Amino acid sequence: MADFTFRISPNIILGSYTASRLGQFALDWGSRYMLIMDPVLKEVGTANKITQSLTDRKINFFTFEQISKGAETKTIQDALTLARNSHIHGVIAAGGGKVLNVARAVCTLYNEVHDLYDFVEGAVPSTNPLPLLCVPTTIRDAFLFTNNIPVIDSRSSKVKIIKAPGSLCKMVVFDPNLTVSLTENQIHSMSIETLALICESYLSQKSNFFSDMVSEKAAELIGYAIDGSDTLTVTTPQEELLAQGGCMASLAAATSSIGPASLLALCISARFQISRALTSAILLPYVIEDCAKFKKDRIQRLQEKLRIKPAEGQDEEASELVPLAEYIRSHLAKSNLPTRLKDLSVTIEQLSLAVEDAGQLELINSLPRSMTSDDLFNLIKLAF
Repeated sequence: MADFTFRISPNIILGSYTASRLGQFALDWGSRYMLIMDPVLKEVGTANKITQSLTDRKINFFTFEQISKGAETKTIQDALTLARNSHIHGVIAAGGGKVLNVARAVCTLYNEVHDLYDFVEGAVPSTNPLPLLCVPTTIRDAFLFTNNIPVIDSRSSKVKIIKAPGSLCKMVVFDPNLTVSLTENQIHSMSIETLALICESYLSQKSNFFSDMVSEKAAELIGYAIDGSDTLTVTTPQEELLAQGGCMASLAAATSSIGPASLLALCISARFQISRALTSAILLPYVIEDCAKFKKDRIQRLQEKLRIKPAEGQDEEASELVPLAEYIRSHLAKSNLPTRLKDLSVTIEQLSLAVEDAGQLELINSLPRSMTSDDLFNLIKLAF
């Protein structure tokens, strides 16, 4: 097997009300910060839990909230200019993936003298990044613990990858109480997307003993979060199970790799502003069915961790179904979530553009099996 290298960075704080100590943590790296925050947090009243902690510790900060479509290069450029003019000590990011990616790009490029688009086109940053503290509010993030920063090129709406230094993020604070603003449907779709990260990491060609261990435990936690427990042995609240499972799923994705569902969802979201959670949830059953042809034992192990059993008395045709794939489809149906890509108001012709984008990213080399753009398009057609 290939050599395994794992650096214990960043520090991870996970628990209820940990966001109330954010100011205490931030003082370790400075006293003047840019707070990049999802504007939705202010609308639902969650922002105060974050800003109050900074104010109480007399930390000097200002807020950047001009984020709408995603981590677009235009937004990153505006945030980067503001950060440089303010001579900050570090960045705090609170929100979902688009907010965290904007913040990661700002910290990575803060001390660079070259144009942003040089790095979008493949140049590697060479200066030390600003300290970054992340407060994820949407359970999971596929790139949180990696050195890949997916951004949207404003000129073409294509996803591009900026390479970040490994020492970028200093601390990640997972506070289950920050997810209370999510709707029931958002929680359901994000739970399935978290499960997608787990499955893809476990089935990836880059999986290893560490990512396998983390993926299996994450699957167990998410299974209890989605389905509850048949006994009283598990009494942990759902929001805590989701935070724990999301943290471990993000770690698994970092030490292994994302797969076809997450890759395509990333590119579709960039092109058409369609929820990554919904898209990856729809695609996941088809990815599972494809993997079941050559990784049946691993699919079986995931089913065991999720406590999924084939239905009794199946006829011959039903016995060909993959229980894990059917499990995902049934949860989408129970939650009244879309089960086909055509339900997302997007055409097959539009989706073909996102497939081309996905085929140009290096992430395509880490999928469960060798795949080309044609293979990805076949997956899209099945799910359409």
